[in-house]
Amino acid sequence: MNKEIRRGALALMLGLSAFAAQAQDKELNLYVWSEYIPDDVIENFTKETGIEVNVTNYESNEAMFAKLKLTNGAGYDVVVPSTYYISVMSKDGLLQKIDKSKLDNFKNLDPALLNKPYDPNNQYSVPYFWGSTAIGVNADEIDPKTITSWKDLFKPEYKGRLLLTDDVREVFQIGLTLNGFSANTTDPKEIEKAYETLKPLVANTQVFNSDAPRLPYLSGDADIGMIWNGEVYMANKEGGNLAYVYPKEGAIFWVDSFAIPSHAEHTEAALKFINYMMRPEVAKECVEYVGYATPNLPGKALLPDALKNSKVIFPDKATVDKGQFQTDVGDAIGIYEKYWTKLKTGH
Repeated sequence: MNKEIRRGALALMLGLSAFAAQAQDKELNLYVWSEYIPDDVIENFTKETGIEVNVTNYESNEAMFAKLKLTNGAGYDVVVPSTYYISVMSKDGLLQKIDKSKLDNFKNLDPALLNKPYDPNNQYSVPYFWGSTAIGVNADEIDPKTITSWKDLFKPEYKGRLLLTDDVREVFQIGLTLNGFSANTTDPKEIEKAYETLKPLVANTQVFNSDAPRLPYLSGDADIGMIWNGEVYMANKEGGNLAYVYPKEGAIFWVDSFAIPSHAEHTEAALKFINYMMRPEVAKECVEYVGYATPNLPGKALLPDALKNSKVIFPDKATVDKGQFQTDVGDAIGIYEKYWTKLKTGH
C-alpha cells in the first residue's frame, strides 16, 4: 500500500470516527426522579441541540444505585443521586469525573452548596436542587398549629393516617434525632435504639411512598407524616391544602445533583445537558414546576417574590442550621438495612 492510499484510508477512518462521535452526541439517556424536570425544558434542549433525550424514572436512590451497580455504570448518561450517594457511587467506580471546563454556567451556582464532604471540589457532581424532608399536614383535617415535633407523628389518633417516605436513612433520621444522636451515626447501639424508638411509629403507618408522596395526601389515604417540601408545593398547586412544618428537633436536608455514570456512552451530550440546566432561566422554570430550592443564584433572582420568599421552598438559615444533611455511613448501611427490614416486616 503506497503512502497516498494509506493517507486516504487514515482520513476515511478519522472521518468515520468523527461521524460516529457526532451521531452518538444526538442521544442522551437520562435516569431521574419522576416529575423532576419540566417536559418543555427537555423539549427545548432537543430543539436547540438536536439531542434526543430518553427519560427513565426511579423512585428511590436505592433503586437507582442498584441498577447502576448491576450495569457497572453503563446504560445511562446522566443520573441525579442525592447527597451521600455521590460519595458511595464514586467510591464504587460508578461515576466519572466531570470536565467543568465545558460547563460555562457552573459559575451560577451558590458556593455554599459546593465542595461538600460527599464530593470535594465537585469532581463528580453538579447540584440541581436542594430541599428538605419535614412534616406534611392535611390542614383540612388537622390543625397545623398543633404539630411542632417529630414526636407528634407518634400520637395514637394518627394511626392509619400516617405516611413515611420509603427511605431507610430518612426514617431512621427521625429515630436518631429524637434520641439526640447524629443522623450519620455508625454506632450499632445508636441505630438499634433508633429502631426501638421507631417501632410504634411504623406500626401506625398507613403507607410508605418515595415516588410521589403528595398523592396519598391528596387521595385521603394519609393526613400527616413525612414529605418533601417540593411535594407540598405541587400538592397545593393541584388543589390540596397541605401545610409544611419544620419540626423543632430539625428537618432532614439533602442535595440532588447531576452526575455522569462511569460508562456513559454520550458524555459530550451529558455535559451539554448539565450546562443547559444551569442557565438561570431554566433553573427558574424548574423551581416553578417542582417547588424545590435551586442552587442557581441568578436563577433564584428571576423568581417571583412569592416563591423567592417562600420558607417552604427556601428555608431560612436558622432552620437549615437546626437540621442535618446526610453523609455516607459506609459499611454501617448494612446495619440500617437490617433494622429497616425488621421495621417493615413488623419484627
